[in-house]
Amino acid sequence: MLTFTKIMGAPSYMCTSRNMFCMKNKFFTALGFLICLYISVSLNSGCAQIGSPTGGLKDSIAPVLVKATPAINTLNFKGNRITLTFNEYVEVIEAQNNVIVSPLQKSNPTVNFTLKTISIKLRDSLLPNTTYSIQFGSAIRDINEGNVYPNFTYVFSTGNIIDSLKLQGKVILAETGQTDSTINVVLYRNTSDTAVQKLKPDYMAKLKTDGSFIFNNLPAGNFKVYALKDADGNKFYSAKTEMFGYLDSSVSISEQTKPVTLFAFEEEKTKDNKSIRVLKPVLEKKLKYNSNLSGSQDLLDTFTLTFNNPLQFFDSSSLVITDSNFNKIAGGQPRIDSTAKIISYKPIWKPGENYRLIINKDAVRDSAGTSLVKNDTLKFVAKKEADYGKVLIRFKNYEAGKNYVLQFTSNQVVKFSYPITGTQWSNNRFPPGEYEIRILIDDNKDGVWTPGNYLKKIQPEKAITLPQKLTIRADWDNERDVEL
Repeated sequence: MLTFTKIMGAPSYMCTSRNMFCMKNKFFTALGFLICLYISVSLNSGCAQIGSPTGGLKDSIAPVLVKATPAINTLNFKGNRITLTFNEYVEVIEAQNNVIVSPLQKSNPTVNFTLKTISIKLRDSLLPNTTYSIQFGSAIRDINEGNVYPNFTYVFSTGNIIDSLKLQGKVILAETGQTDSTINVVLYRNTSDTAVQKLKPDYMAKLKTDGSFIFNNLPAGNFKVYALKDADGNKFYSAKTEMFGYLDSSVSISEQTKPVTLFAFEEEKTKDNKSIRVLKPVLEKKLKYNSNLSGSQDLLDTFTLTFNNPLQFFDSSSLVITDSNFNKIAGGQPRIDSTAKIISYKPIWKPGENYRLIINKDAVRDSAGTSLVKNDTLKFVAKKEADYGKVLIRFKNYEAGKNYVLQFTSNQVVKFSYPITGTQWSNNRFPPGEYEIRILIDDNKDGVWTPGNYLKKIQPEKAITLPQKLTIRADWDNERDVEL
């Protein structure tokens, strides 16, 4: 028999050989408890829970300029190198396009960045007694999160003063009333009308997203102001397809200079210069056609038949549209277009009426003398009044003689256009869909927007697109108030 005695206050246990199994159980239980305690302490003190690191809070703070050498607003500037030091690693995005030196130089400056430093080397000589600005716009940002150091401009002068006059304004697209931030505004000291077509400008500013611009640190004097979307990169107005805007007179820069507004336009739309190979048409053996029907006939649309081969012969009396009782309907005769492949017919459709198009196989022949294989009859139904929306637009501040035109556009394309002749306009058969409403001041009364002409000093017609779209639903009354 084994005997355990109490030592230094520890409990004593008496166990016989019959109780040996009991002793072992208690021993291993205590050992297991100690092992678990050790693992728990180790995990809590030395090892983190397995998982992805959180990385902490996202950096949303823009870089901070710590030092500029020479300092900003330095007078009597003599060198050609500038160093900017920030509080974190930075980069300059597309320096050739985004960094602007004013007055403009013949060659763009060289801009490099390393770690926390941006260095600028001016490649041209500087004019005496002139205030210069280097505009970075949104080009400077930190490397890690891309936080922008916004609208930073470095200013210095080669003379004894920093010019402090400014010119601000806005550029609006004349055709739509909207804005385009890719347009630049340029200033010319040379006030000749031809300078903008032959010379580079003296000052340049980029538009903000709302179409506004500002020139700071200008000297007093007279300037010509232009808006230009420089398609070919030569920095002057060299093609009628470039977006362009001008003021009718020069602007005198002083403390009292008021903001200006320019209306930009393309005198000519850009044409596709791809060469087009004109191939001799190959006639198919069988003469076939398709119609523009898609379920039912639109009450506002023309009915068309499109043939696969040009037609040499067409007998309009052998192509007849009738009602369900085979009565010929009135409203005009079918016509063939200049390609000799499309026959159109626009009678007065009755809502919900059933129609038949009766086509005699000998009504048409192509240049090979081929006729249709057989006589044919197409059955279709006209749309109902309930398939269209009712639109009522009320105009506030309407002025007779302003030649307002109401335009409905989709994806910048004018779908419908109506002259405004009073304080409200309505239409009970308007195709459902989502439209932008555009108001055009039609100076020449031709019903469409007309661009300007710089050589003839004709400003473009002006339009405005309302900010909120109009969703027209079928069989609904759709109303809108518009302030002119």
